[in-house]
Amino acid sequence: MTRIRLMMIVTVALVVSVSACTCRAAEKKEDADAKGFVPLFNGKDLTGWQTTGNWVVQKDGTVTLKPRPGERGWQRYDAYLTTQRKYRDFILDLEFKFGPGGNSGVFLRVADPKSQVKTGFEVQILDTHGKKRVGAHDCGGIIGTAAPAKNMVKPAGQWNRYTITCKGSKVKVVLNGEQIIDLDLSKSGLKDRPPAGYIGFQDEAKPVWYRNVRIKELK
Repeated sequence: MTRIRLMMIVTVALVVSVSACTCRAAEKKEDADAKGFVPLFNGKDLTGWQTTGNWVVQKDGTVTLKPRPGERGWQRYDAYLTTQRKYRDFILDLEFKFGPGGNSGVFLRVADPKSQVKTGFEVQILDTHGKKRVGAHDCGGIIGTAAPAKNMVKPAGQWNRYTITCKGSKVKVVLNGEQIIDLDLSKSGLKDRPPAGYIGFQDEAKPVWYRNVRIKELK
């Protein structure tokens, strides 16, 4: 065996070893990140949720809204997809996408499912990719209260990821890996919102998709 060939073999072995270590480290980090999280959908049906809207569980477990003919507007609160139980302090992790002109929202700590806007608060989902100046009503904002620090939403048709942390009066929102909201509810226009409530996804009568929805309750 020539010296050059031996060096090539050693180099390949080192690369394989480093790659394997990197993969194991990534797997350990993923396991650590996932610790304590539980899925909010069972992948088969809407057990644990309540709605009169046309929310459908697809074969791959994705939950999608398929608006019925004639449905429109956002004040049909019973059509929102809402949990059957309340949550207090938690990390909510999920993926979503929408079509062109899409509009939905993640409602948190809702006291009354029949009045979600007034008794909870909403992290906006909206097709505002590419918008230079964003406000509280653009994607990533907390409606009526806080604008996202950056416009991180992807174009229509692509999956986005929200990680929303609610602990006490503090709310942090990460969109596609970038923290965009760090809000103290007690110092905002939402200071009257309850410390615990339902979680809901808004029915705006526009197609939207959710997947990998999971929650980690905090003590």
